Amino acid sequence: MERRSFLARSAAVAGGSVIAAGPFQGLVAAQAAPAGSARPSRPGSLRPVADDRDGQVRLHLAPGFSYRSFAAVGDPMDDDHASPARPDGMAAFRGWGGTTVLVRNHEVPGTPGAFGDLSRAYDAAGGGGTTTLTVDRNGRLVDSRVSLNGTIMNCSGGPMPWGAWVTAEESVDGPDVKSPVPGADNKLLKQKHGYLFEVPVRGRGTMAPIRSAGRFQHESAAFDPVSGALYLTEDDPLFASGFYRYLPPVHPMRAGRILDGGRLQMLAVAGTPRAQLHLGQPKGAAYQVTWVDIDDPDPTFAPGATWFDAAPTVSREGQAKGAAVFSRLEGSVYDQGSIYFVSTQGGDAAPGDEFPPGPGGLTAFGAGRGQVWAYDIRRERLRLVYQSPHSSVLDMPDNIAVTPHGTLILCEDGENENYLRGLTARGDLVDIARLAPVELDPDAEFAGATFDPDGRTLYVNIQSKAGCTIAIRGPWI
Repeated sequence: MERRSFLARSAAVAGGSVIAAGPFQGLVAAQAAPAGSARPSRPGSLRPVADDRDGQVRLHLAPGFSYRSFAAVGDPMDDDHASPARPDGMAAFRGWGGTTVLVRNHEVPGTPGAFGDLSRAYDAAGGGGTTTLTVDRNGRLVDSRVSLNGTIMNCSGGPMPWGAWVTAEESVDGPDVKSPVPGADNKLLKQKHGYLFEVPVRGRGTMAPIRSAGRFQHESAAFDPVSGALYLTEDDPLFASGFYRYLPPVHPMRAGRILDGGRLQMLAVAGTPRAQLHLGQPKGAAYQVTWVDIDDPDPTFAPGATWFDAAPTVSREGQAKGAAVFSRLEGSVYDQGSIYFVSTQGGDAAPGDEFPPGPGGLTAFGAGRGQVWAYDIRRERLRLVYQSPHSSVLDMPDNIAVTPHGTLILCEDGENENYLRGLTARGDLVDIARLAPVELDPDAEFAGATFDPDGRTLYVNIQSKAGCTIAIRGPWI
């Protein structure tokens, strides 16, 4: 299905009254387009563009956009370590002298051993963590080094306004839980996993997990600067996922960091216990919500427990108390009093668009191609923003970001060609970029989209065997 070209929509949306109300306000207030709709458009709006670094075509972009790649997997870093594999979630912060500092996750599963300095690793067997990159205005790498290591499968997280990145482990591996990853050996692990860690923009992470924020398949984190709550998504591919909030014991803006020892809660729909929000939703679906307490956010399991035993434990406690369920919650972002988050496989399957069974005949929890939700913090109200009708329109959105003018950027992680899509404040989808075929790696995807503090450059990762980070410049809407 064709979509309206990016630049054509730029002119129309920038001049619209919806944008004047502020980023995203039109998404929840206006009904100009039904959830799941796409407008007919002119084809061919994206074209192959050569990388400014080496001339190789890695992206197809809308007219007026250019890019430069850097920090590829295996490249030497300034601390004499190699750039780790599987770059994923990421955030951008203002650096010195006009530079931008990026804190970048590495979603490495299993027990391959820590990258970087083993003496500083949280767990020497864990292959995940973060690197911190400094780039200049032209997307040239100035400095790169390890900032957290020895964790497992750091997928996404969220930026904190005091100058830190909260990185999240999408894993519950540990000495008490057998990993589902082929070849992984939980006997090598010395620490439990499945936590949040805080990484300052300058320096290294503390290696101290925020245990009260839950041990589950963490994905992203979005901070509300007013209440001090941290909103968390859960990406569990086989079981129901929850939407959580962590209430620290001291407001993080006063403490200067997120303290352990707070309270974890899971979202529930008022008057509808265990609401099945992963299913297809009607146009304009909205729900008043409440929250249920999680009494055991940091479970320990009997020796020999499997991932299938452990992964859904926290969510199941919430469900037993009436919490709502989603399918694979991934990216989230805070904006003007609301949290916007993605259900990657939310919605109903379109005819001919069903997921095939996985290994061993396992089926995913969720049959759709993606939903975008908005949670109004002050009103405690949840509203469906967008629901994909088919994979040809929007195919399994993952990480998300927002342009300075209110367009939501969606990183696709689907089965076909993967795009960066823009979801405008009028509810229209537009194409921003398409990933060129990556040789020998058909599972390559976009990840970690984030804007620099001035909103002029979008940084995004290509997660592949030869993954890298890319700076995209152009007329953002």
